[in-house]
Amino acid sequence: MKVHRTLGNGFQEVIYQRCLAIEFDRAGLSYQREQEHVLYYEGIDVGTRRADFVVEEKIMVELKAVINLEAVHLAQAKNYVVAYHLPIGLLINFGAVSLQFKKIFNSNPKFAE
Repeated sequence: MKVHRTLGNGFQEVIYQRCLAIEFDRAGLSYQREQEHVLYYEGIDVGTRRADFVVEEKIMVELKAVINLEAVHLAQAKNYVVAYHLPIGLLINFGAVSLQFKKIFNSNPKFAE
């Protein structure tokens, strides 16, 4: 929230990503930025994808800088949570006038509470 309150909307996603990394450092959180992860189809490597952040090895954080979040953004974030084998994710949109965010849960029964 601090990053959005300070910068407002209208910047490219990478700017918000850099600022959020500063805030994670200040908060003493461990994170990996743009951690590459191999994607498999029926056991065959079909490429890689990078989530914006993996925080504390538990939470995937995906950033957007669009006017409004759409279903495709939510689907992408859900796929990342599953692909990275993480219990939870956060989709944050810095592009709207008001900060938008969605909490995402891994549908794998292993992560059920």
